[in-house]
Amino acid sequence: MGTQVSKISRKKILVVDDEVNMRLVLKAMLTKEGYEVETAADGLEALALLKRHDVTACVTDLRMPRLDGMGLLNRMAEEYPAVPVILITAHGTVATAVDALKKGAFDYITKPFDQEELKRVIGKAVKTRVLGDEEVQLPPTEIDRSEIVGAGAQMAKIFEVIRKVAPSTTTVLITGETGTGKELVANAIHAGSPRRHNPFIKINCSAIAENLIESELFGYEKGAFTGAVSSKPGRFELAHKGTLFLDEIGDLPREMQVKLLRVIQDQEFERVGGIQTIKVDVRLVTATNRNLHQEVREGRFREDLFYRLNVMPIHVPPLRERKEDIPALLDYFIGKFNRKLDRHIAGADPEVLELLQEHDWPGNIRELENLVERLVLMAKGDVIVMADVPAELIEAVEIREPAAGNGDRRSIKELIREKTEDIEKQMIVRVLAECEGNISKAARELGLSRRGLHLKLAKYNLRG
Repeated sequence: MGTQVSKISRKKILVVDDEVNMRLVLKAMLTKEGYEVETAADGLEALALLKRHDVTACVTDLRMPRLDGMGLLNRMAEEYPAVPVILITAHGTVATAVDALKKGAFDYITKPFDQEELKRVIGKAVKTRVLGDEEVQLPPTEIDRSEIVGAGAQMAKIFEVIRKVAPSTTTVLITGETGTGKELVANAIHAGSPRRHNPFIKINCSAIAENLIESELFGYEKGAFTGAVSSKPGRFELAHKGTLFLDEIGDLPREMQVKLLRVIQDQEFERVGGIQTIKVDVRLVTATNRNLHQEVREGRFREDLFYRLNVMPIHVPPLRERKEDIPALLDYFIGKFNRKLDRHIAGADPEVLELLQEHDWPGNIRELENLVERLVLMAKGDVIVMADVPAELIEAVEIREPAAGNGDRRSIKELIREKTEDIEKQMIVRVLAECEGNISKAARELGLSRRGLHLKLAKYNLRG
């Protein structure tokens, strides 16, 4: 996994825009993300650069002098068909951008664009290009896994399901707690499908206001409501011939569930305020952290829609149930943040790994990722040691340990801890002073393991 990500991070992006400031902004943003960047002021200059450079993806403005974005797209489709093209367009040219998607553009972003959205689309385009280039060299398991890391039995089953379901058009429902990597599974399904060179469109149903969700999904016509100054396609329309990922589908309002059901059944819809029926070919992948069986029983989710979505269920287990994957995840994230933060951390001390495997990870893989970024940034040496680990994590593991016994034993432990806390703290301070701060020696004197002593130091706020 890490090798592939490293390879992607060094890929070259071509930015084409007639505005100098826009070229500078995009170059700075993408350089910070680890890409090499070439810039051109118009389509003709871009074609000249393409002859001299091996470009992984191209980001181009739509309106430019000499050769515009659409003209550049047409030329690249003929001469450089493997290079994904992303269009940046103003609101007034959205219709042209949609036409560009039909002609082979990878995706488009509307001005004023969100930088995170643009980075996500570019990252997806780069990944798609790399997969296309290396498909004949990489074994299928590597392609199917995309960026998913895991070697345990549970993840092996998920990889096998992805491998089997990706080439089909079967609707997939991905379930799991927040932070388990449901979107990565959706990405892997799209990347392993015949639609991988077509759009992968994502929408988070919980992040869209109820009064806007219909127009986001199905688009709207000019004048359909106040503020609709032009027509705009919805996510279903943009995902034509590709994959639409509806995240947090359990939060979809019940009245929208009826309309979604109809679209799934008929593969057609009308924009808000429109009368023309639009037919689409969309592969649907959905995800939720809710128990949809329970939601159906309690009347919040339509039973008929649930069974339409649940054709192929994939459950992503929480990290606490797949702790055998923590070593691989740790290595993966250390490599990722070494590149991002320009650090050279070689790995983690076995005591740190032991601590990570004892934590329950309520925030799942996202929590682990955030922790590793912090550790890579703050580590004092080239190996992450217990002294680098945040005190709150050590305390969380220690607090949880007494709860493993039965109620009576826990009460006794709590009582003993309360009565001996001052004595224990004074003893640790004294022994550490006698051992001149040597943790290993002090731990032996106290009859503790090194990790046990670190836990005590965190508990009593004695860490330097």
